[in-house]
Amino acid sequence: MANDLPPSSCRVGIDLGGSKIAGIAIGAAGVILATRRSAAPQHDYAATIRAIAEMVRALEGSAGQPGTVGIGMPGSIAPGGGGVQNANSTWLNGKPFASDLQQCLAKPVRLANDANCFALSEAVDGAGAGARSLFGVILGTGCGGGLVFEGKVIDGPRGTGGEWGHNPLPWAEPSEFPGPACWCGRRGCMEKWVSGPGLEADHLLHTGVALSATRIAADAAAGHAQARGSLARHANRLGRGLAHVVNIFDPELVVLGGGLSQLGHLYTELPQLMAPYILARDTRVIVKPPRWGDASGVRGAAWLWS
Repeated sequence: MANDLPPSSCRVGIDLGGSKIAGIAIGAAGVILATRRSAAPQHDYAATIRAIAEMVRALEGSAGQPGTVGIGMPGSIAPGGGGVQNANSTWLNGKPFASDLQQCLAKPVRLANDANCFALSEAVDGAGAGARSLFGVILGTGCGGGLVFEGKVIDGPRGTGGEWGHNPLPWAEPSEFPGPACWCGRRGCMEKWVSGPGLEADHLLHTGVALSATRIAADAAAGHAQARGSLARHANRLGRGLAHVVNIFDPELVVLGGGLSQLGHLYTELPQLMAPYILARDTRVIVKPPRWGDASGVRGAAWLWS
């Protein structure tokens, strides 16, 4: 995308999540001019449009200048003027999200899947800066992926590039088939295994105890065998899923994002877990945490105008 920004303009990025909306205004070289965060409206499309527009105006006001607007969102916009598709915030699906936002803001808006924004942020000036290719993964309330090659997000005619979370768990064991039902209508999707809720559901299934992902990690660190078992199953499944992507895209590195990216053992264990499934003599893969943490998605949305 050409850089058609006037020198004095800022870039506004919005990250629309399942439970929160984050916003940022950045200036030259990514300098932060303003930030905002608010709760995301639930099951209310019109309120979502209003909340995003209010945040954009507030960020521009704090920055002292108008800006271009990029938005990271769950799902994607169907090509050809279609509405939202594949969003786990299901009240967005089928809606003319792009045109409604542009009408409300009275300016052009660029939109991309939130995982694509995360991957772009980490490729531009994050953990993958300088790498030719990168696979960015969000492991949070959902599970998404974004592919970046030579500084550009890879997408295609259906707007589903990098849509990793709704592929089935590869090399599934008998006990993992057909897998849990997913909101998308299929069974056994990666999202149901390796997201935060997926980890929690698996722990409940094996132990009969309902715990948050944060508590499971804390119990594992304290030496609890059942929690350690849940983290081991989670890492094994994540490793298989990532190896599948490596066999197709062969990225220089993988960057993890979302709440589960804070699980430190993943960075040492995943390369070993991936290796048996990678069809190459050199099975080494670099797996890194994000440089920008939970700000990566919103920064990537702003960089949609670079």
